[in-house]
Amino acid sequence: MRPILSLALLVAAVAQAAPRFPTSAAFLAQAEEAPSVPAPGAETSVPPPPAAPEPKLEAPRAPASRPEPTVPTEAAKAPSVQPALAPVQEELPVQEDTEPAVAEPAREHDVDAPVTPDDAPVLASSDEAPRTTDAQQQRLVNGAPLYNPNVSLHIVQKKRFADEGKHELALYPAVVQVNGKYTNHAGTALQYIYHLQENFGLQVTGQYNWHTNESGFNLELIDKVREQAQAASSLLLVWGAQAGVEVTPLYGKFAFLDNKLAQFSLVFSGGAGIGSTRHLIRPAMSNEVDGQRYDVPARFGDTGTKFLGSVGGGFRLQFGESYALRLEVRDLIYTARVDRVDGCNLADFDKMEAAARDPSQSFAALQLSSSCDYQRFDGVDRKTKKNYRDDIILGRDLVAEPSSDVLNNISFYAGFSFLF
Repeated sequence: MRPILSLALLVAAVAQAAPRFPTSAAFLAQAEEAPSVPAPGAETSVPPPPAAPEPKLEAPRAPASRPEPTVPTEAAKAPSVQPALAPVQEELPVQEDTEPAVAEPAREHDVDAPVTPDDAPVLASSDEAPRTTDAQQQRLVNGAPLYNPNVSLHIVQKKRFADEGKHELALYPAVVQVNGKYTNHAGTALQYIYHLQENFGLQVTGQYNWHTNESGFNLELIDKVREQAQAASSLLLVWGAQAGVEVTPLYGKFAFLDNKLAQFSLVFSGGAGIGSTRHLIRPAMSNEVDGQRYDVPARFGDTGTKFLGSVGGGFRLQFGESYALRLEVRDLIYTARVDRVDGCNLADFDKMEAAARDPSQSFAALQLSSSCDYQRFDGVDRKTKKNYRDDIILGRDLVAEPSSDVLNNISFYAGFSFLF
C-alpha cells in the first residue's frame, strides 16, 4: 500500500509542476508547430544534422515571449531544414536581425566602363582584336568601323540618286580641239539625254563651232611656200548634229570638305549624224590698189554636209540630286572628201576659169550646175577692191584631187548638266 501511495504523490507533484516544466513530448510538439527558421545561407540545401539527445530538465524559469522570426521570400522557396534540438538554456531577449540581403540583378554594364555601341563590328574569330577600344571610334559609319575620325567613307554603296527614267540637259560652253595640227576648232555644244536604264541612255547632241580656221602651221606653209595641207587634213567642221547612246559602266563617290559627298560616273558615248564643213580658199592678205593698201579677210568655201560620227568617254561628277559637272573627250569623225566648193564641181570651175580671161563675159551665161554659187567667184569687193575671179584657181585646186580620207577631230568637252 505504501508504494502505491508514493507513486500517487509523485504523479501529483509532476502534474502540479507541468505548467512550468514542459515534458519532452510537449517540447517536441511545440517545436513541430513553430515555423521553420532557415539556417544562415538558406539558399542552398543543408542536410539535417543528426538528432540530438532529449534535453534534460532544469529548474523551472519564468517563460519569456519569443518574437516570430522573419522569413525572406526567397527562403520560403528553399527546402525547409529541421533545426536540431538543443538543450533548453536560459532564454535571453532576441534582437531582430537586419533584413536578409536580396541578390541584386546583374547589371548590363558598369557606368564607368566604355559602352560598346550596338552597331559595333563583330569579330570573325576570337583571335582577332579590334584596333581600338574607344566606343566612339568603334561606331560604324556606312557599315565600316570608324577607326580614324577623319575618315568618312569606307565601303562602296548603292548610288544615292537613281538615273533610271530621268532626263538630263547638258551644256558644254567650251569645246576645244586638242589635236589641231592643221585645223583649230572652238565651239559650244548642247546635249539631251534620256536615261532609259540606270546604266544606259539615249542622247541627242548639237554642236556649233564659232571659231574654225587653219592652224598656224598650215597658214605659215601657205604664206611662205604657197602650199597648204590637203583637204583631207584641213577640212573644217562648222556645225554637227548627232543621235546616239551613253553607257555608264562604273560609278563611285568621294568625300570633300569633310562632310560633303559627290557621286561620279564613268561614261562612254557614241553617235552618228551629219555635219557642215568648209575649207580655207584664201588666207587673210593685203591688197594694194592705186597706191592704197587694203586688208582682205580670209576666204572660206562651203564644202557641203558630211557624214559625222563620234566616240568618246569621260566623267560625270554629280552634286546633289539635280546638278552635275561633265568632263569628256570625244573624237569627231567625218569624211574629208571635197568634190564641191560653194556648190561648184570641177567642171564648173573649168568653165569659169575659161570665162574669167575675158572680163566682160558674165558667168550667168555659162551652163553651170544648179548648185554652183558662181557669184562668190565673180565681181569686185567695194571695200577691199579685191577681184573674186582670182579665187577660181584656188577653188579648182581643192576639187581637182578629191580624197576619200577620214578626218579625226579630237576635242575636249567641259560643261554642266541639269537632271529632272
